[in-house]
Amino acid sequence: MIASVRGVVTATGPDHAVIEVGGVGLAVQCAPGTIADLRIGQPARLATSLVVREDSLTLYGFADDDAKSLFELLQTASGVGPRLAQAVLAVHTPDAVRKAIANADTAALTRVPGIGKKGAERLVLELRDRIGPVAVGADGAAGVTGGAWPEQVRQALIGLGWTAGQADQAVAAVAESVDGAPPPVPVLLKQAIRLLGRTR
Repeated sequence: MIASVRGVVTATGPDHAVIEVGGVGLAVQCAPGTIADLRIGQPARLATSLVVREDSLTLYGFADDDAKSLFELLQTASGVGPRLAQAVLAVHTPDAVRKAIANADTAALTRVPGIGKKGAERLVLELRDRIGPVAVGADGAAGVTGGAWPEQVRQALIGLGWTAGQADQAVAAVAESVDGAPPPVPVLLKQAIRLLGRTR
């Protein structure tokens, strides 16, 4: 696996760059936003993911390891290949992708060419639990660490044996007590369990 490349940029195109490493020019497939940050004749480092097919070896490049990790995670979803995964990252930042999946924002996901409503729903279903933490934005919007906590707490309560109705009531009660940025999900879950304990 070629995890990263570092060298001088010798050429760029609409969807790729050539990085010279040790006298060898490596063609790296990149999203437009990544290419825009590269300058011919200047050194650059790209996190990379090598995709092996029967008839080809294709190196995909990213500005950082976070984007690369998300690119690889996206491909674990049904029907998502490397080109579609790269298209997702061409349209959205990694944080925006995580937030869209964590919050089941299918409208944001369908803005990616090649992803329809069913494809977006499948991404949410298959990746929601594996997408990782989502940073709280300046507007207070967030995914797993903020805006998506009600669903996380709800699912945890159902997993612990409460009914969906009981979980919904507990989440609503906890939500009323949250003022400003919500505390971590485990803290919120404990609050919900305490509330439900009184009703059992």
